[in-house]
Amino acid sequence: MSQRWSAPSGSVTGASSRVMAPRSKTRIVARERLVAQLLEARRKRCIVIQGPAGCGKTAALVAWREALLPLGFDLAWLTLAPEDDDLASFVGGLVASLAQVDPAICREAALFGGRGVDDEAVERTVIALVRAIASRSGELALVIDDLDHLTNPRSHRALQWLIDYAPPGLHLVLVSRGATPFSFGRLRDQDLVLELGMRDLRFTFAESADYLRAQLGDVSERDARDMHELTDGWVAGLQLFALHLKRRKSASDTPRAAEANDLADPLTRAQLHDARAFGDYFERAVLSRLTPSEVELLVRTSACARLCSSLCVALVGDEHPAGDVLALLARLETDNLFIAQIERVGNATWYRLNPLFRETLRERFRARSETVQRAVHHAAWCWFRDHDLPEEAVRHALHAGEAAAAADLVLAVARDLQVAGDLRKLVALLHLLPQAEIEARIGLRLWRLQLELYARDFDACAATIARLDADIPARDTRERYRLTLLRAAVDAQRDHADSAMASLPQLLAAPADADSIAIGARNNLLSWLYMRRGEYDHARAIQHDGTRPLIGGAPLMGTSAGVLNGRCLVGYSYALEGEFLQVERISREVLAEADQRGSSAAEAACLAAALLGEALYEFNDCAGARRLLEDRVDVLERVSIPDSVLRVHTVLSAAHWAQGHRLDAFACLERLEDYASRHGLPRLLAHSLAAQVQRHLQCGQFDAAEADLARLDAKAARLRPTRPDAWHDVHALAERAHVSWCVAHEDYEGAALRLPALVALCAERGWQHHVVQLRLQAALVDHHRNRADAAQQAALAGLRLGHRLGLVRSVLDADAGFATNVIEFAEAVARRESADAVLAFYVDRLRAARDAAAIVSMPKEKALERGAAASATEALSERETRVVSLLAQALPNKKIARTLGISPETVKWHLKNIYGKLGVSSRDEAVARVRDLGIDA
Repeated sequence: MSQRWSAPSGSVTGASSRVMAPRSKTRIVARERLVAQLLEARRKRCIVIQGPAGCGKTAALVAWREALLPLGFDLAWLTLAPEDDDLASFVGGLVASLAQVDPAICREAALFGGRGVDDEAVERTVIALVRAIASRSGELALVIDDLDHLTNPRSHRALQWLIDYAPPGLHLVLVSRGATPFSFGRLRDQDLVLELGMRDLRFTFAESADYLRAQLGDVSERDARDMHELTDGWVAGLQLFALHLKRRKSASDTPRAAEANDLADPLTRAQLHDARAFGDYFERAVLSRLTPSEVELLVRTSACARLCSSLCVALVGDEHPAGDVLALLARLETDNLFIAQIERVGNATWYRLNPLFRETLRERFRARSETVQRAVHHAAWCWFRDHDLPEEAVRHALHAGEAAAAADLVLAVARDLQVAGDLRKLVALLHLLPQAEIEARIGLRLWRLQLELYARDFDACAATIARLDADIPARDTRERYRLTLLRAAVDAQRDHADSAMASLPQLLAAPADADSIAIGARNNLLSWLYMRRGEYDHARAIQHDGTRPLIGGAPLMGTSAGVLNGRCLVGYSYALEGEFLQVERISREVLAEADQRGSSAAEAACLAAALLGEALYEFNDCAGARRLLEDRVDVLERVSIPDSVLRVHTVLSAAHWAQGHRLDAFACLERLEDYASRHGLPRLLAHSLAAQVQRHLQCGQFDAAEADLARLDAKAARLRPTRPDAWHDVHALAERAHVSWCVAHEDYEGAALRLPALVALCAERGWQHHVVQLRLQAALVDHHRNRADAAQQAALAGLRLGHRLGLVRSVLDADAGFATNVIEFAEAVARRESADAVLAFYVDRLRAARDAAAIVSMPKEKALERGAAASATEALSERETRVVSLLAQALPNKKIARTLGISPETVKWHLKNIYGKLGVSSRDEAVARVRDLGIDA
């Protein structure tokens, strides 16, 4: 069993040092001019600062930060390093930096961690961050320092999305030594960019003189001007002068002006305003003045991106007393200013070397023998390992030539990273490892399979499963059982219950040494399988009677194996039956707890939201369902099982339809169709087609309905011999679509022929809310066939079952396509049963719900009036106008994206801006509003 790995209380994480602003120090020169310029630009969308090392970029921003905080600004900080050129690392740092300000900003974005770094996933992560920031009150500035380390074009694309999508309340500050490869043209045209270069960053003569006098005491104006001109106001160059002269001054009580000349010549020849002059200076003026053991300490510490005293002691071993290490660190910080505190955690103070100083030291380190370098990295990896900092430990282990130890460490920490929901870090660690080390360990190959599953790379999953099946020995029952669980989980994500059912005997035969997480995963998979077979009581019994997974003696709440997911599956079983009062209670409780737990309970949060949205719609709260689900769709599609995605899109489509938003209703169904086609999910595709048939019939679009109905029939025919479980669902959908077709064409005899078998099928599968709707449709069919008694009996059966279940929308939606209103018909039925007070009460509730829905779906003149106050400055851009024109053609987001040559995510962002500018909330309202304003769309 892999060792338990948990970070000690108060430990600093591997990422924390780069997502914290540098500590403020007393500034000898306040840089009031520069800080005032930055303050004046604080509400611009983007500030770009470009200049060589040592020109005071970071120091100026630290001062700006202090001035911003009293003004109600929040400030996030991300300092990049060479390893952040990896896209996953950069996105992870971006999320972590914003989480330091407000974890709520990153709650949704963090759910994408570990689920792929394809462009779509990264863009969705960026949009999730942007939406969360836009929903906050107050201003937020994000500083990205040392941007020159970012050379990966895909990372550039991710940051460009953040620049393009940034809401007014987000202010980006990009800091780099060289030119940045980003497009600011649109922002420049809107005067939303401040760009500062070396001309702006260098000291004025007055600032140079103030600095030199503060450092050296009495300096003549002539000497100050000479040094200012030599350095061209370059802060680091002045610092070199000051430090050198201070050292010379301490060696003599009578400093002479010639000392400046002594220093000036070599520095002038070296072109002092070039950062390369630092290397020579550090060698001459700093390292040459230290003892060999002190230099050796610094050279060894340069192997690490950050350091503390105990790490330094470990790096030098017994060669240097611990007290001397502390003294040297303190002296470097107070005298030379080439080391900066990052933070203090407990009794430990963390430092970061000046980048130029560190590079000088690293040149010396790289000149050491390979044996010495590996010994230093070995000491570093052991220290980071023992202090529960696996990411840095793995990097140093690899540099030490100990790839096997690094792989063992990743295997040891993988389970805890999964439980914590930190999949992004697990992905990063696996990417660091050589493939040979992963292939040599069944455990790591199983983790790679799990990450392939999270990323929905089903082709890779199939290939990995086949190889593991051949390579795991039969005697290794524990790992073979884990492979069985992952194979079944892949089947669940592929919506392939028939294939998963073939694994049922193996799932039931858990080995005696299976850990509690494996048992939890088994329980949840079994519940899903039994529900797909219509065995709802059995599915719930698994959760109530099964062994609860424990971690450290406490129940495992998050991950797909956890208790929260199990409770969601219980709620899902009730949803399939139509017991929506139970669904609402369970889903509300789970969603509240899952949202508190963040990414570790992402799957439970998604499924709970989907179930709660369905319950809200059923109880006629269409607006509430939309509010809950619309901002969660992106995450749901990446994180949750297909059943969640199905419920979200069908509920959103139905809610839009009930509110009179026909374009949006079709858009939801088309997005479901696209999702199903992309992932090979025929059952979900059939749901989309069946709903589109219904909507086309209601619009009188019979040709489109007929085409979708033909596709639905073909889909059912193909599934019957190969996927019997999915076929039952698709067959029921097809039969219901045919009933709707018959009703729309007033072929009531044809509908009557199909309905009895369809009611029986739904009853057999336990779909009671469908039975309610079908019985009411059968009653309406019999009513049109002039069979009053049969209509009365069918309606009574449907209404009484609907009352027991507490259904509302299932009843209101039953009259789609009928000339007769279902509520008027129900009132007539209730009058004939005058002694049944319960029935009368239920019909009154239904009437009130119908009336409330009618008010919501009234023509949108009132909604359009809200947009009448849109100011001229809020006029649609050319691109937004083009998007609206394509909306008017009822094109879905994907087709709009293809037409305009942009991504679907960008289309969604444009829609959000369009709705805000026009004061509307749907596609239909946007199209109507544009026409009302006379905009040429």
